[in-house]
Amino acid sequence: MAVKAVLFDIDGTLVDSNDFHVAAWQEVFRGIGATFDDQTVHNQIGKGADMLVPTLLPDLDEAEHEKLGSVQGAIFKDRFIDRVRPFPGAHDLLARVRDDGIRVVLASSASAEQRDHYVDLLDARVLISKTTTADDVENTKPAPDIFAVALGKLDGVSADEVLVIGDTPYDIEAARKSGIATIAVRSGKFTDQALRAAGAIKLYDDVAALLNDYDASPIAAASATVQPR
Repeated sequence: MAVKAVLFDIDGTLVDSNDFHVAAWQEVFRGIGATFDDQTVHNQIGKGADMLVPTLLPDLDEAEHEKLGSVQGAIFKDRFIDRVRPFPGAHDLLARVRDDGIRVVLASSASAEQRDHYVDLLDARVLISKTTTADDVENTKPAPDIFAVALGKLDGVSADEVLVIGDTPYDIEAARKSGIATIAVRSGKFTDQALRAAGAIKLYDDVAALLNDYDASPIAAASATVQPR
C-alpha cells in the first residue's frame, strides 16, 4: 500500500528537547526527595507523565502522577521551552512529505500548549493536516492511544497506509500496537539496540538524514513493509 499519511512525534524527533525534559523532571524529583541519575530519567523520555511517573515512582497514586506532571510542565515552560530548537531539516522534511501529497500529522505525548509552540517554531502550521496530543487521550505512549486517535482522524486511511517517525522505543511500541510501522531517528539519544528491539523498520541519524535519503526511504517506497536493517 502507498503511504498516505506520516505521523510525526515531536520531542526528540523534530525538535531538540529531550535533554531539557530530563532537566525539568530532575528538578521535580529533587523537590520530592527522589534521586535518579540522568540516564534513568532519559530512558523514560517519550512517555507522558501518566506513564513516566509510575515507572519511576510506583508507590504514588494517580493524583500524585498528575500533580508531578503539572509541575514538570510548568518548569519546562518557564525555564526550558524557549531554549528548544528545531533539528536541521525538520521543516523541510514536513514540507517534502506534504508536497508529495502525503498527509502530515503530529502525534505527540506533549501537551497541546507545547504542540502549538512547536508548530510555530517549525513554521509548520500550513503543512500539518491533523494533530494529537496528551490532552486528547486517556493514556500516552507506549499505550497506542495517541496513534490510534490520530489514525481515527484520517478518514479513508488504514494503518498499513501510514508510517510513524519517532525517536524513542515508546513511539515504536505505541505505533506497533496500532498496526503502524515506524522509522526511527537517533536524535533522541536512544540506542540502536533499543530502537531495533522495539521494532523500527529503519534507522536514520536524524530527520536531515531521512530527508537526504527521502527517495529511497520507506516513505517514498511503494510499500511500508520494509525489513529492518
